[in-house]
Amino acid sequence: MMEVERPKIEGSIKVGEGRRMGFAEWGEPGGRTFFWLHGTPGARRQIPLQARAYAEEKGFRIIGLDRPGVGASTPHKYNSVSEFPNDLITVADALAIDEFAVIGLSGGGPYTLATASVFPDRVVTVGVLGGVAPTVGPERIGGGAMELGVRAAPLVRVAGAQIGTVLSSILSVAKPFGGPAVKLYGLTSPKADREALNRPEFSAMFLDDLIFGGRRRMEAPFADILVFASDWGFQVSDIKVPVRWWHGDADHIIPFSHGEHMVSLLPDAKLYPMPGDSHLSTLHQATDIIDELNAVWDAERPSKM
Repeated sequence: MMEVERPKIEGSIKVGEGRRMGFAEWGEPGGRTFFWLHGTPGARRQIPLQARAYAEEKGFRIIGLDRPGVGASTPHKYNSVSEFPNDLITVADALAIDEFAVIGLSGGGPYTLATASVFPDRVVTVGVLGGVAPTVGPERIGGGAMELGVRAAPLVRVAGAQIGTVLSSILSVAKPFGGPAVKLYGLTSPKADREALNRPEFSAMFLDDLIFGGRRRMEAPFADILVFASDWGFQVSDIKVPVRWWHGDADHIIPFSHGEHMVSLLPDAKLYPMPGDSHLSTLHQATDIIDELNAVWDAERPSKM
C-alpha cells in the first residue's frame, strides 16, 4: 500500500464545554476554503489525494473534519442534524474563515445541507456526492441503505456505543490487515467502486483515513444513523444556498432516485448524473467538483475573488 503524505496542519479545536472537533488541512491557508465532510463511516482524512494536490496547485484550502465520536473529536450526540453547523462555524471562526463552501460525501450530505440551511450568510455554495436523503417527514424517500438504518435505529440507541468500542479496538491493530480488507470490500462492490479501489492512490486514502481517523473511536457511524433516522431540524426545500449534486446512476447504497428527489426539492440546485458510477467512485470527479463550486462562487460573490 502506497504511503500518503500527512496533512499540512492537523489538530483539534474546542467547540463546546469539554468537547473538541478534529480537523486536517491541505492547501493554501489564505485561499478560498472548502470544508469536506466525510461519509459514514469516515473521518477527517477521507479526501481524495488529487483534491489535496489540486488545493496546493490552485491556492485554495481544504479542511476535513471529524464528526463527534471519531478520530480526534469528542463523542457527542446531536439531537438533530441541524445542531452540527454550530460546531463547524466554531471551527471556522477559530481558523479566521469568514465565508466558505462545503462538500459532503454520502453521510456527510445531510450535515452539508444543514450548514447551508443554518448559515446561508457564511456558506457560498455546497456540493453533495451521493448524499443521504430524509427518512421521515414530508420530504422523505424510502429505499437504499437508510431503509436498513431506520430499522436498526432502536438497537443502535441501546448498543451503539458498545459496538463502537469493539470496532475501535479492532481498528487499533488493523493497519497490517487494512490493505487486504479494502480489497475484500472492493470484491463485493459494483464494478465502478471495485475499479476505484484498485487504484493505489484511492485505496491508500481510504486506509489512511480508517487507521488515523478511526483507531480511537468508532461511535460516529451509529450517531449518524440515529440523526438520519430522525427529523433533521430543517426543511431541504427552504435552503437558498446554491447546491450542486453528483450521483452515480449505479449507486448501490444511496439510489440515484434519491439524488433526483433531493434536487427536485432544492430551490437552487443542479444534478450531475454520473453514468456507470456507484457510491465511492464519484470521488474521482473531485477536481471537477471543486472547479464547478468555484464557478458558482465566482457568480455568487464576484467582488470577492
